[in-house]
Amino acid sequence: MLDEDQKSLFMNWLDEHGSSVMKVARAYTLTSEECQDLAQEILLQAWQSLSKFEGKASAATWFYRVALHTAMNWHRKDKPRRASQQPSLEVQTLASDGADSAELVQHRETVEQLYEAIHQLRKTDAALVLLYLDELSYREMAEVLGISESNVGVKLNRAKKALSALMNGEPHES
Repeated sequence: MLDEDQKSLFMNWLDEHGSSVMKVARAYTLTSEECQDLAQEILLQAWQSLSKFEGKASAATWFYRVALHTAMNWHRKDKPRRASQQPSLEVQTLASDGADSAELVQHRETVEQLYEAIHQLRKTDAALVLLYLDELSYREMAEVLGISESNVGVKLNRAKKALSALMNGEPHES
């Protein structure tokens, strides 16, 4: 693939699937600075591996796979430094017309609680929850994670139960 064609393809995919990069980065980081750093690392890895894309999976699946693998590796390598940090979640909430500030505050708190709970899940469970929240099919989730569709169903059910317990303030066993 020519460099210009590759650049054009990458930019199109980034427009279409860039939000998944930020969701993955946010789920695997504690601060907004880390989130930006991880997002840049994901995009770098996606760019570098674009030439290896064989078209066996959809662009969305491939982009997610690169994002999740990069985030998991980054998380593993950066664990010692992050152990001393405290979460600083910043949630972007778009104000809708007519929505009052109490609703926005409640929404923001719920989203922050959700991300705090996702941070407590095992990283593979967190990845599965992110894919679910992005409304991927079981088949697409299986392709991204490299597991069977039935295994997606079992793991997702367990992850949902764990997430529900965490959202209700119950302890979660890793």
